[in-house]
Amino acid sequence: MSWTAVLLLCAAAYALKFAGAFMSGRGGSLASGRLDVLVVPVIAGLIAVQTFGDGKAVVVDERALALLVAAVLIWRRAPLLVVALAAAGTAALLG
Repeated sequence: MSWTAVLLLCAAAYALKFAGAFMSGRGGSLASGRLDVLVVPVIAGLIAVQTFGDGKAVVVDERALALLVAAVLIWRRAPLLVVALAAAGTAALLG
C-alpha cells in the first residue's frame, strides 16, 4: 500500500469522525438517543464476527474461550487493562 493511499484513508477516517460529531451535535438529544441505542449491538456484532468468523466459515477456537474469560472479568467489574491482558493471555496460551 502506498503512502498516498494511507494518507487518503486517514483523511477519510477523520472526515467521518468529524461528520459524526457534527451531526450528533446538530441533532440534539434525538440523534444522540438513536446513537446510544445502536452502539451496543454494533460493537457486539463486531466482536462476534471477529471471534467466530474465519472467512466464510464459523469457527470455535481459542478466541471463544478468550471471549468467555473477558466476559466473566467484565461481569466481575475488573479493570479494562486486566480484562484485555487476561483475554490476550488466554488466546496466546491456547493458540
